[in-house]
Amino acid sequence: MDGVTTDPAERRLPRRTILVAGAGIPGLVLALALKQAHGESLDVLVCDPALPAGAHRHRGRAYAVASAGRRLLTRLGLWSGIAGAAEPIRDMTISDSRLSDPVRPVFLTFAQDADAGETAPFAHMVEAEPLVAALLSACAAAGVRLEASGVVEAVPAGGALSVRRDDGSVVAACLVVAADGARSRLREAAKIGWVGWSYPQVGIVATVAHERPHHGRAIEHFLPSGPFAILPLVDGGSLGHRSSIVWTERSADATALLGGTDEDTLDEVERRFGAGLGRIALEGAPRPYPLAFGIARAFQAERLALLGDAAHVIHPIAGQGLNLGLADVAALAEAVTDALRLGMDPGGRDVLLAYERSRRFDTLAMATATDGLNRLFSNDILPLRLLRDLGLGLVDRLPRLKRRFIGQASGEASGEGKALPRLLRGEPL
Repeated sequence: MDGVTTDPAERRLPRRTILVAGAGIPGLVLALALKQAHGESLDVLVCDPALPAGAHRHRGRAYAVASAGRRLLTRLGLWSGIAGAAEPIRDMTISDSRLSDPVRPVFLTFAQDADAGETAPFAHMVEAEPLVAALLSACAAAGVRLEASGVVEAVPAGGALSVRRDDGSVVAACLVVAADGARSRLREAAKIGWVGWSYPQVGIVATVAHERPHHGRAIEHFLPSGPFAILPLVDGGSLGHRSSIVWTERSADATALLGGTDEDTLDEVERRFGAGLGRIALEGAPRPYPLAFGIARAFQAERLALLGDAAHVIHPIAGQGLNLGLADVAALAEAVTDALRLGMDPGGRDVLLAYERSRRFDTLAMATATDGLNRLFSNDILPLRLLRDLGLGLVDRLPRLKRRFIGQASGEASGEGKALPRLLRGEPL
């Protein structure tokens, strides 16, 4: 096949081969979008050593997909296949209290306003396993090459990148997309700086079965150790109904909270979950993961674009991590497609700088907002509690401001007054 050889000196340097390093959701969505738009005229290769595990490695995870992301998935023909695994979020309540408080007062609510013409849900909770399975199937059907190999390095060579993989083979590509996670090997190899820090918190995710229906309501309890979110999933499970929890806890306390028996762990979840949905049961063991903040100093280098967590990592307090990645996908796919249709080099510097400009402001704004919210709410300082509760109450009484927040969270608004990329508007590339 053109562009694949074990000898870098003998390879052809293809101008229409794009390699995506990483088979997470953003990487697969980008590969599918580009292949659907350009067909046989573009060779798209996804490399990830974890590909043999397929979608099973994502079991137990769920993501909030904003309405703009839903339009993107619909445009790519994916939504109809995963709609059965997607639960609409129709309203949301926010409370702020201590764990020992007998009552958790609700300070802010978001709900659809039929009088204002709001009919679509703010977002959908989508389980990761069926989404990834649908992506892998669609990529294979479209002709994306899916290969279980890791990328070791990507070196500029003669107007392309020479990409060495862990099986010893070398691929030449006009553009390499680093979608290889927060500890991106390609980002480090390109000497792109990283500004970030670790939070003294862990995120704990689990699926909880419960007796009573959630009616599509998301609940966020702000507790001194961090937010505890209850997010609606499609019905099922041992008690008939299910929700996903995203539990932020102090790192120093997490081991003790999760290190006991299953009954001890369930007791800790119940204390935070509350009694509103009746009796609960854990559908699998809660899984902790470290929380961090990070933004790359640049989103591109020579013939290299950073995507998703390789470009930015944010606190899960607003559930916007995947939506930022999908926005990256829409912007990069549009920049590459416009370049190809104009006969330009899709890995050229101007193309990648345009992608970077389109994403940097929105990413920084969201990262700063989530970091600030976590710092404001993850404490038990009385003056701050009074100030933030007053602020939540004021927002609750200002419909225009509430709609603005909803617009940002649903991906309907873009920073600096820019138009959304075409895929996020549900339009073809």
